[in-house]
Amino acid sequence: MADNKAQVKDTGHVWDGIKELDNPCPRWWLNSLWLSGLLVVVYFILYPSLPLINDSTKGLLGWTQINEYKADLAEVEKIRKPFEDKLAAMSVNEILTDQKMLNYAIGSSKVLFGDNCAACHGTGGAPAEGAGYPNLTDDDWLYGGSINEIQMSIAKGRTGSMPAHAKLLKAEEVDQLVKFVVNSSNGTATEAGKALYTSKGCFACHGADAKGVKMMGSANLTDRIWRFSGDEEQIRHTILHGVNDGTDTETRVAVMPAWSERLAVILQLTADAIADDEDPTEIDWEDELEGDESERLTETEIKKLAVYVHQFGGGQ
Repeated sequence: MADNKAQVKDTGHVWDGIKELDNPCPRWWLNSLWLSGLLVVVYFILYPSLPLINDSTKGLLGWTQINEYKADLAEVEKIRKPFEDKLAAMSVNEILTDQKMLNYAIGSSKVLFGDNCAACHGTGGAPAEGAGYPNLTDDDWLYGGSINEIQMSIAKGRTGSMPAHAKLLKAEEVDQLVKFVVNSSNGTATEAGKALYTSKGCFACHGADAKGVKMMGSANLTDRIWRFSGDEEQIRHTILHGVNDGTDTETRVAVMPAWSERLAVILQLTADAIADDEDPTEIDWEDELEGDESERLTETEIKKLAVYVHQFGGGQ
């Protein structure tokens, strides 16, 4: 057998008795190297490659990621258009009774909810415990859980309100009211506690039965669902500092932004017309709308979100 080592130049490097020889690279490897360099040149010619001061080279194909994205988006919107057009003409109640449109509304709302609502309410409608945001998966609805009420809440936004009582109550009265709230949630409220609750005017917001007033969005004190916390110290904090009380720096903050002032006006005026036995189709919207109402989401998007939230399981 021929000794190939004698035909190869010795580099003079030795490691652990092993000599390094100056063998040429394999032909296939060299060919791949030159081919890859050629591919780079071709890419530079065909595609955007070199950054310039305010732009970049365009390439012979004129391809860009944004153009590809727009083309794909246009294709998706073409498929969605018949559904979107039909959805825009339907009421939220009609969507609930049309299984095909209901499935579409729910399916197309996941990203919408994730982008606009999940930061507060959680990805599945249930925020972290103690976060201070309403749980959308239970049966506790401060402003009502019907599909129309949910739609109004999204469009109009909600701002809770409870005055701070730190300067209005004595320490022992606060302790008694804390006990009353805890006992009410357990179904063991005493007449003495209820008497203090009534005498201090708490019933004006929370109702004579302490179950809250939907029109005001006040909390139900008789269930075991807590917006902030059921811990006694946290209940005491809420009583002392209130909710959204601008005079108290330690007040609870509970604000949901309005997502469409325009839709909120339309929903309210339509509801008022129906309540007065009037035809809402005869409302002159050009006269009723001032034209500067904000719209963070479209009417169709809010319909979708209302349906999506209603389907979490707590919708009434």
